[in-house]
Amino acid sequence: MAAVMETEEQARNRFQSELEFVQCLANPNYLNFLAQRGFLREKPFVNYLKYLLYWKEPEYAKFLKYPHCLHMLELLQYEHFRKELVNAQCAKFIDEQQLLHWQHYSRKRTRLQQALAEQQQPQQQPPPHGNATAK
Repeated sequence: MAAVMETEEQARNRFQSELEFVQCLANPNYLNFLAQRGFLREKPFVNYLKYLLYWKEPEYAKFLKYPHCLHMLELLQYEHFRKELVNAQCAKFIDEQQLLHWQHYSRKRTRLQQALAEQQQPQQQPPPHGNATAK
């Protein structure tokens, strides 16, 4: 079977489509939608999810706006997780946990930034003036 080379435009379109799809995986309601319609039980779709793991590589991950999708992509490799997503309560729980994570992350990040700014502030003060520095 001869290998078919894709054009630059086809490669760009595939990249954009896969980027968009991988980022959709961060949405637990979308995952529930896929599960309820049986996509997560189909072997070709499961193989596609496995293929998409290349997005975890830094040269691809840098394009993601929603890096949480990589965690979901990893979880989707497990049949038990895929089966649980049929349940709307599962999707709701994941959604709530994401919100809690983001809220906690924002507060923690703000505190870390404030602490860093306070540490750097004394270092940025000019040296004392007077005879002590002239000697």
